[in-house]
Amino acid sequence: MKMFYLITNEVKDPQGDITNRIVAYIEAHGGRAVCVRNERQVFQDGSGRETDCVLVLGGDGTMLRAARNMMDSDIPLLGINLGMLGYLAEVESAHVEEALDKLLQDDFSRENRMMLSGRVEKPEGVEEDYALNDIVISRCSSLQILTFHVYVNGQFLNTYCADGLIVATPTGSTAYNLSAGGPIVEPAASMLLLTPVCPHTLNTRSIVFAPEDEIEIEIPQGKDGCQQMMEANFDGSHKVTLRTGDRIVVRRADKTTEILKLNTESFLSVLHKKIGEG
Repeated sequence: MKMFYLITNEVKDPQGDITNRIVAYIEAHGGRAVCVRNERQVFQDGSGRETDCVLVLGGDGTMLRAARNMMDSDIPLLGINLGMLGYLAEVESAHVEEALDKLLQDDFSRENRMMLSGRVEKPEGVEEDYALNDIVISRCSSLQILTFHVYVNGQFLNTYCADGLIVATPTGSTAYNLSAGGPIVEPAASMLLLTPVCPHTLNTRSIVFAPEDEIEIEIPQGKDGCQQMMEANFDGSHKVTLRTGDRIVVRRADKTTEILKLNTESFLSVLHKKIGEG
């Protein structure tokens, strides 16, 4: 690899010290590096087409935004962790030079991560977006119990009364899904995870579905026939308001996110370290 684009979370690297250090190291070793402020524009207009790899400096949130903005570019990502706890951002800032040496020598493996497609259907039209981690449906106003009708492949599954619902990928299994009591899944796997948030029942658990399954969530009337209002969050960065009568259909996306892997540690070993640090 010779050509790199850098996407930096400027809150995590306000003076640009780490960004400049990486650029200088790449150029000193025969590569090229360009810092990107608007990655969506760069990769949609084709000017980043010659890029071999995108280095994402920040935390998992920065990686998620980059993945969504660049999902049509087919360029692999490598995360450099400047945050507290990173599952997606593999490289710690103290080991940046070692990681860059591996990239420049093509010493890495590639991992394709499943993404979600969420199609929101409303009387006024349809809106579709994508997520690498999860699509979360939660309240956006008062502290009220939400009611959902859930169908899988057109067949009624259950009515959930909860604070929200999470549909997660294996990559997102260690995010909000984990905090809500959902299962941890090997990130390279392909499956859908449905996890209720604080369900108002004693026997509601997460359910794991095949990657080919389609989950449809319908927003019915709430308690006492009142209209419900909530929002669907795509990786926590894009929100769509939902009301009684709306529905959202979630399935595996045709697109994937390619992430580069530099170390040979197993997922279980990394998980042990992250959980211990957390």
